[in-house]
Amino acid sequence: MTNSERASYIRGLMDGLELDPGTKETKVLNAIVDLLEDLCLSMDELEDDVSELSGQVDEIDEDLGNLEEDFYDLDDDECGCGCHHHHDEDDFDDAEFEVTCPSCGDTIELNDAMLEEGSIVCPGCGETLEFDFDDDEEESEEDEKE
Repeated sequence: MTNSERASYIRGLMDGLELDPGTKETKVLNAIVDLLEDLCLSMDELEDDVSELSGQVDEIDEDLGNLEEDFYDLDDDECGCGCHHHHDEDDFDDAEFEVTCPSCGDTIELNDAMLEEGSIVCPGCGETLEFDFDDDEEESEEDEKE
């Protein structure tokens, strides 16, 4: 039995008592039952709204899951480095160094051959990262002379 049905049942019981409508007690009981019926209607509306919102949240969650799969290519083979892009496995053979891209914040693993090229294109954002070790070498040579 729903709350609305129970409130209607109580209304029927009161009507069956054939109470004098002019007494203060009957007026109080009628006001209580009226309030109970209104509360039951409000609860029914809230339950319907919650059910509808729950359905909408489920749809949004499903749509978001689809977008994540499409945007992050989750169906493809993951590269295992925690990045949201994919790159050739050959790029990380003998990786010895890590560089963080200042534009997108991705961590890129580099090997000696990649460093010797002097620059690399970030696989995350396409920014060209340049490596200049001349200053470091000059500083090291100066430190050794002193």
